[in-house]
Amino acid sequence: MTTLHAPDAPLEVRPRKISRKATGADAIFEHASRAVGASVLVITGGVGLFLAWQAYPTLQRYGFGFFTETQWQPETDTLGIAAVLLGTVEVAMVAMTIAFPLALLTALYISEYAPAAIRSTLVSLVDLMAAVPSIVYGLWGFFLIMPHAAEFALWLQKHFGWIPIFQVHADPDAAVWDASRYIASAFCAGIAVAMMVLPMSCAVMRQVFSQTPAGEKEAALALGSTRWGMIRAVVLPFGRGGIIGGTMLGLGRALGETIAVVLIVSPAFEIKPRILEVGTVTVSSLIAGRFGEASTAQLSALLAAGFVLFVITLIVNTVAAIIVNRSRSGAGTDA
Repeated sequence: MTTLHAPDAPLEVRPRKISRKATGADAIFEHASRAVGASVLVITGGVGLFLAWQAYPTLQRYGFGFFTETQWQPETDTLGIAAVLLGTVEVAMVAMTIAFPLALLTALYISEYAPAAIRSTLVSLVDLMAAVPSIVYGLWGFFLIMPHAAEFALWLQKHFGWIPIFQVHADPDAAVWDASRYIASAFCAGIAVAMMVLPMSCAVMRQVFSQTPAGEKEAALALGSTRWGMIRAVVLPFGRGGIIGGTMLGLGRALGETIAVVLIVSPAFEIKPRILEVGTVTVSSLIAGRFGEASTAQLSALLAAGFVLFVITLIVNTVAAIIVNRSRSGAGTDA
């Protein structure tokens, strides 16, 4: 007699629990990264709160007039940063006008034209420019650039003096021109600052250009486009966000540059849109120049100026970071 065994009951299969919570080494790395990121926010926020707290007595005393007054005369209790803010913007604009085309062309050459054998060398040289101390750029601008910049400023006045920013209160056709009217200006300082912000802007642009899809570049070339045509049709549209973001990151540094500006400019507290003429002042150079001899009230005023510069720089860098992050994903490109 054959005995039939009943089939075994099917084993109950329970779905494995899937958890997004990191464990082990992943958890350690996650918490460590979060702590480092939070520390940056705490430090930045702490700096902002400290400056705001120290600036409060000045803003309470002078009110909105602190932003419209041009003179900085502690002996007569007259303090304002209108001229200082204009000088800061002028130096930054001159720097970015010079740095932007140089950074863009350098980034395009390295990413699209440079032979592979020298590409890494060029990248290292550009990165090395960012490591040069600002005082070196200041001395370079003072001793080497300023005399030649004065001659170029005279040429600009002669040929473009009908533009208000290129006007100088001096006769450009005099038999012996007064070189002292064309030195220590926002133009001279802007040239030195441009060399300092160029590596930062170039690095951002180059990284974004290098992320251009190779297939789209090859397709443009296969359709008969020249290399420059391919760059105009594919690389530049794809890297639009990097161009804007790198420029704004450079602008953020140009607004806060200190040592090079202190060494070059001659302090002048007046609303002066004439960038070629001697004399200007920026927020950072004002703080560096007056900090050592400031009383308690003057120190609060200097920190108030620093707080304004902090807010401006924070806004510029935040907008730049948002634009650069979007460009990395390819958003905004119609290529």
